[in-house]
Formats: sequence, C-alpha cells, structure tokens
Amino acid sequence: MSILVNKNTKVLVQGLTGKTGSFHTEQALAYYGTQMVGGIHPKKGGETWAGSKGESLPIFATVAEAKEKTGADATVIYVPPAGAADAIIEAIEAEIPFITCITEGIPVMDMVRVKAKLDKSKSRLLGPNCPGILTPEECKIGIMPGSIFRKGSVGIVSRSGTLTYEAVFQTSNEGLGQTTAVGIGGDPVKGTEFIDVLELFLADPATTSIIMIGEIGGAAEEDAAQFLIDEAKKGRKKPMAGFIAGRTAPKGRTMGHAGAVVSGGKGDAESKIEAMEAAGIKVSPSPARLGKTLVEVLKG
Repeated sequence: MSILVNKNTKVLVQGLTGKTGSFHTEQALAYYGTQMVGGIHPKKGGETWAGSKGESLPIFATVAEAKEKTGADATVIYVPPAGAADAIIEAIEAEIPFITCITEGIPVMDMVRVKAKLDKSKSRLLGPNCPGILTPEECKIGIMPGSIFRKGSVGIVSRSGTLTYEAVFQTSNEGLGQTTAVGIGGDPVKGTEFIDVLELFLADPATTSIIMIGEIGGAAEEDAAQFLIDEAKKGRKKPMAGFIAGRTAPKGRTMGHAGAVVSGGKGDAESKIEAMEAAGIKVSPSPARLGKTLVEVLKG
C-alpha cells in the first residue's frame, strides 16, 4: 500500500507549458508511467502539449473542464509565485481531491487566503514550497528524483526537500525502501502538516516504520510529538527515527525557509529534539546517519 497517491492516481499539471512544468512532467511520465492526464492554461485550451521525447497531453482552459474530461483526482502546480495562489484556489473550487503546489515564494497573505478556502473544501493541499510526493514504482508528483527510490516499508515525511532525498537514498541503501515519501514544505502557512501525514502512515499497514524530518521554527514538530504520544496511548505506534535541521541557527533569525523563525524560547532545535525523543523518536545525530539510525531502532 501507500498513502495519498498510487498507480491509479490521475494527475493534471497547472503550469505545464512553462519550462519547469514541462521538464518535471516529462520526468513523471517516464517514472513507471505516472498518469499525467492533461495540462491547464487559460489561453491555450484545445491545444496539445508536446514533450521532448514524443510525449503529448491535452491542454484545457480550466481545471474544472480538465477534471470533467479526464477524471483527474490530483493536480500539481508549477505556476510562478504571483499566480500560484489563484491556481490553488481554482483547483479547490474544481474540487480536486489532492493538490500539490511546488511553487516557492508565494506571499504569506496569499496563502492565508488559500487556507481560508481550503479549510472549507473537500481538497487536500500539499505545499507550497515543497518537493512533492512519490510512491515508489507507482506515482511521482513534483520534483523528487525517482532514481533513488525503492519500494519498501518506510514512510518518510519532511519539511526539507534536500533531506527528504537524503532519507530516501539512505533507506534505499539500507535495503528498507519506502512506501511513500512526502515533502510538506517549510512555509509558515501550508496545507498539510506533520500530523496529517503521520496519521496516514500509522493507518497504513505497509508502512512499518517512519522517518520524520523537521526544521527549526514554528511548533509543528512539537505538535506532532504530542500527537504521537496520544496515539501511542491508544496502541498506535511504529518505530521512528528523525532529525531536526538548523541546530546551529542563532535564535531570532530566519534561516532558509520562511517558516524557520525561532523566538521566545520556542521552535528551536533543542525543544523540538526533546519533544521528539519524548514521543519515542530516535533523533539522528546528523542527516548522514538517518538510515542507520532507523536500522538501529528496528534492531532494538
């Protein structure tokens, strides 16, 4: 099994005709036949997108039309920051069940507007400013490099794109493989949080262990740790390893992601590590040991 996406997921591309959208759509089509079923461009409806290796997809004027014609149940957004919020909202209004937004640099107030719509909708949003999601040998949505994945048993959830790849590469090398890797992104206002993904991994019988990678800033990791403690009391618990990026960041500084703000003694690496360890997560001393740390947990 997997979470959120599988070989049957039908994916639209908002921003298909741009350079980034075209490149990553070609990569997705080449990855075990991920079902990319169409693109959206308000001025190019009725045209056909052609990839560099002979691929082709229909282009629709609206997300609603594309959903009706293709039966799509997911969309990925490569629209530039100025138009990305409107692209997400269009997908929400078309009732696309699963929306992934890769775009970095969307203004926070735009995302506040999106979140208000999202909270009243039937849609789930992954991102923005995230690498996407990948279920090995089934479906690739976003910019993760498919070559490092192996089908297996580890669920991976991360705020950091680069460290998502590290965790994937290492669990592949350790012979564990992955069920699904989910990059939730590091922006302060986003659609999917750690708790949402952990809930799905805990419920997935194929996911027998989990890696959770956080960053300094905000309280999402502490909230997730409390969620895991509460779930463990109900008998729902799986072996976990983790890591917090940004341990050396000065307090009060923004480091990297827009969400990485540390202030008032909260959101720093120490408090997050303490919370994660209290929840039974073995925190790796470095990102280079994530895979080995999980192996140690599994060996007891």
